[in-house]
Amino acid sequence: MRKTITLLLFCFIFSGSVATSVAQSHDEVVDKIVQQATENSHLEELGHYMMDVIGPRLVGTPQMQHAHDWAVETFQNWGIEARNEQFGEWRGWERGITHVDMIEPRVVTLEAMQLAWSPPTPEGGVEAGLVIIPDVENPDEFAGWLPNVEGKFVMISMHQPTGRPMYNWEEFATEESIERITQKRDEATNAWRQRIANTGHNNNSLVRALEDAGAVGIIMSNWSQGFGTNKVFGANTETIPTIDILLEDYGMLFRLVENGHDPVIRVRAESTEHGAVPTFNTIAEIPGTEKPDEYVILSAHYDSWDAGTGATDNGTGSITMMEVARILKEVYPNPKRTILVGLWGSEEQGLNGSRAFVEDNPEIVDGLQVLLNQDNGTGRVIDINGQGFLHSYDYFTRWLSVVPQDVRGHIETTFPGMPSGGGTDHASFVAAGAPGFVLRSLNWSYWNYTWHTNRDTYDKIVFDDLRNNVILIATLAYMASEDPETTPRDKRVMPVNPRTGQQMDWPPMRSPNRSGGLN
Repeated sequence: MRKTITLLLFCFIFSGSVATSVAQSHDEVVDKIVQQATENSHLEELGHYMMDVIGPRLVGTPQMQHAHDWAVETFQNWGIEARNEQFGEWRGWERGITHVDMIEPRVVTLEAMQLAWSPPTPEGGVEAGLVIIPDVENPDEFAGWLPNVEGKFVMISMHQPTGRPMYNWEEFATEESIERITQKRDEATNAWRQRIANTGHNNNSLVRALEDAGAVGIIMSNWSQGFGTNKVFGANTETIPTIDILLEDYGMLFRLVENGHDPVIRVRAESTEHGAVPTFNTIAEIPGTEKPDEYVILSAHYDSWDAGTGATDNGTGSITMMEVARILKEVYPNPKRTILVGLWGSEEQGLNGSRAFVEDNPEIVDGLQVLLNQDNGTGRVIDINGQGFLHSYDYFTRWLSVVPQDVRGHIETTFPGMPSGGGTDHASFVAAGAPGFVLRSLNWSYWNYTWHTNRDTYDKIVFDDLRNNVILIATLAYMASEDPETTPRDKRVMPVNPRTGQQMDWPPMRSPNRSGGLN
């Protein structure tokens, strides 16, 4: 009996010492992660090169190819295997100079840029007056007006009743003023939508009709509801340029036209078509030593729109994952599971890069331990949703317990949560039944000041918050790699759709658009 008690006591002490040893080992690695992230950060250097030197990373542009090649070279300089994996083709296009001046009734240079994939102006530019989409009663009346666009720039966006964001009104205006401006804005929005509808066209067919009728260019303004910010996307024209003009200048032109002052603008827009070009994902790899066929993926989309330089969408996510990989290679060079970095191409066109990766690499998807994705801006991660995986609480609790308190203390979790649909690349993996998670961050006025806008630039990056995220993600990746258990894939039952009476599905898995934008 005494031997049994002694043996049990020995086992208890031994198991306790092993647990303590494991905890100490984890703490040592995490301490090294924190030290690298705070004392040897490469984030500013990476951000400067990506945003200032390479610039925007629009799919199909030489800048996007430069970004892929630079990432591979950077990973390799850190001793990390890396490669560019082609997944399709896209319309190759390169932005040149956009310069817009009003020359009548006075001279002023306007803040403007042509939309992505827009045709150029003829050499030397175009000088012309402007017309506004008319307020007609029906398509026949619009067809009768249409010859008026010949030789003119056509303004197709509404005139905003205020250029101040609503938070400015809420801070300074009276309740009566807020009510009046809100009503005025809503009425103007509804009236403009009706004006477009009365032409008998949707936005795309309207642009083509104006182009066919002899317009020399399309002028628009897609205000993001912040000071000095417009959202800028792609063009629908085939032979004439589409120009986005900042709200302030667009409003001035609109009022001049409406009041009969006949403004004239001179537009010079340069761009080059490159035909079909290959599209890539950049993949970096730290091979696993014990379970090389199981994977931890550090995920971020690498492409951007090109109004700004794609700093917070998604340069910040990309340099965060690059920095995490650098640190893990330094402090944890022989992970148990293979650690991959996926810098996905063409997310902005429908998650094309990550969807293609899922389709092309079923063995990696089958062996996925976890995917950690970061996309929405420069803020500290504050939310983790279990995406409907029933046991996500168990493993995330284990992993988060090792994350420093000052990093994990402000994170809210929802387990098992619900699978979120599209919008960013984790959804490509969730749709395939694999444990992919998005790490959502603080807003930092993302939606109206940087997301897809002309102000999404290096100076908007909050590097202290990125260092916080590097520590979080590097620790989670380390713990996921070390975890003796493989993450289970049991999913919660989805609710019934009240409209159809059928059970709702997880995010649908669609084939990627591998050869879009080539018209």
